[in-house]
Amino acid sequence: MTEQGGDASKGIDVTRPSVARMYDYYLGGKDNFEIDREAVRRVERAMPEIRQLAQENRAFLRRAVRHMARQGIRQFIDIGSGLPTVGNTHEIAQQIVPDARVVYVDNDPVVLQHGRALLATDANTTVAAADMRRPADVLRHEETAKLIDFGEPVGVLMIAMIHFLTLEERGLVMGELLDALPSGSRLTATHVTGDGHSADAVAQIESVYAATPTPIYFRGHAEVARFFEGFDLVEPGLVTIDKWHPDPEDPAPTATRWLYGGVGRKP
Repeated sequence: MTEQGGDASKGIDVTRPSVARMYDYYLGGKDNFEIDREAVRRVERAMPEIRQLAQENRAFLRRAVRHMARQGIRQFIDIGSGLPTVGNTHEIAQQIVPDARVVYVDNDPVVLQHGRALLATDANTTVAAADMRRPADVLRHEETAKLIDFGEPVGVLMIAMIHFLTLEERGLVMGELLDALPSGSRLTATHVTGDGHSADAVAQIESVYAATPTPIYFRGHAEVARFFEGFDLVEPGLVTIDKWHPDPEDPAPTATRWLYGGVGRKP
């Protein structure tokens, strides 16, 4: 992506790094700016395996979506979906459930532009502009209402998203989602952790993200588990994502153990 003067008029802020565009660069994408790439270089100095981690996270997403689809989930809300890349949620789900319905949710203008262009011809997928910190906006969005029937189980994905919530926001956001979802719904999430890693590296990474509109918070296992309160974690529970249903037919990169992940079922 080139940095054109017209971007500001489209609501794209090129003066601060964007988490979505940084993640795109982690994955080798081209929809990012120099300010995003410089932020990534700073993260890489503290966490050289960051690109590997991003690929590992995508592999977890694929496994989790397959798991949910095989358990009968036919509709999904992917919150903080990021820029389109290979192996999007709807592509994975529709391999198992051909008429699976997917709502992608993001508030980054670049994500919204690309997502709408990609999904323009797919009646079972749509993009909603909303912020996860306001779950009512996500759940009641007109695009969500077009595809999601809250009388049936829903698969909610918050992949590499809940670590952007403060502890104060956790109760509100996760509680509202829990209350809105019918029995049998699934919550899938990943969260960065400092467990087993250098405190100095964690501090350096947090300082990079502090310069973005969405600071990141590293947490230990017990704190991450609280995001799943009200859900029954499916086996093997909340684990580093390399240990969650590894699939030899879809191998992930060598484990970084920077992320906890799990899938919870609403009773």
